[in-house]
Amino acid sequence: MAVITVSKLRKRFNLEAGFFARFGRFVDAVRGLSFSVDRNESYGLVGESGCGKTTAARLLVRMYECDGGSIFFRDTIDVSALKRRELEKYRQKVKYVFQDPARSLNPRMSVYEVLVSGYRWSPGAMSGERTGGHARFREKLAREEAGAILEEVGLSRKDLEKRPPEFSGGQRQRVSIARGLIMKPDLLICDEVVSALDVSIQGQILNLLLDIRERRGLSFLFIAHDLRVACHFCDRIGVMYRGELMEEAPAADLWKTGSHPYTRLLFSSAPGLSPDAPARDEGPPDSGAPSGGEGEERCSFAGRCPIATKQCLESRPPMRETGCGHKTRCFNV
Repeated sequence: MAVITVSKLRKRFNLEAGFFARFGRFVDAVRGLSFSVDRNESYGLVGESGCGKTTAARLLVRMYECDGGSIFFRDTIDVSALKRRELEKYRQKVKYVFQDPARSLNPRMSVYEVLVSGYRWSPGAMSGERTGGHARFREKLAREEAGAILEEVGLSRKDLEKRPPEFSGGQRQRVSIARGLIMKPDLLICDEVVSALDVSIQGQILNLLLDIRERRGLSFLFIAHDLRVACHFCDRIGVMYRGELMEEAPAADLWKTGSHPYTRLLFSSAPGLSPDAPARDEGPPDSGAPSGGEGEERCSFAGRCPIATKQCLESRPPMRETGCGHKTRCFNV
């Protein structure tokens, strides 16, 4: 059973901002996006900055409201239809870990306060049976759980009274992961969680997430721009460009069988993965340009594609099966 299923998801933003901005010029950040994340699976969304990865992830927790499409949790719960109390319960099960822990962790709060704030904003997270209705016992139990979570992510119980600025970047990211885990979620959304870290620290955090996944049976939506990192961590990968999937395949096969020109372009910028990939196209990226949305009658990558044909400029290719578990949006592969 899929933990979360996304179908034909769409989100557009007004291209201009401000009170006196003109209305009517849009950028389509997410355009007909469809994928699913199964139980105990790591699904990666990979692409350049501005391709819509983070927007898609934030739509899943309703930080943004979608303009079209559907999001279903455990196949039966329509996320877009959830009211306040039901949405709070859903957000206990789907937690978000942000890219920059220096900005997402309150520097004035202790680590203990950061971790247990999830209980404060999630009514019923600690049931009456567990708490016994006694405030002192609830505090003791919360501190015990917070300490255990810190140890699980590689920190010490003594760190509970420290504040985020006292930690290094990698340690702060461990605190962010602990904050997500304390509510015992089914799905953890990791948005570029290692992109701002040194390479050696990246490996430590990725290994930590792999251990957590094995120990807890947790599912992951892993947002990244580095295909090397995604191939190491994920089971399946969806390659995004201008808000839509260009290719989807098992991670173990993508570096061997990735056939879409954009996927090969990404591999060419990740040394060591695909030595026979073509040189990176130096043409101007158009991922942030105004888009015609779902009705755009051309391939969105045609302007940068080295194998584009007249058909690519006149028609939008569908996503089609090209192998076992492998899908590609291209007329020419």
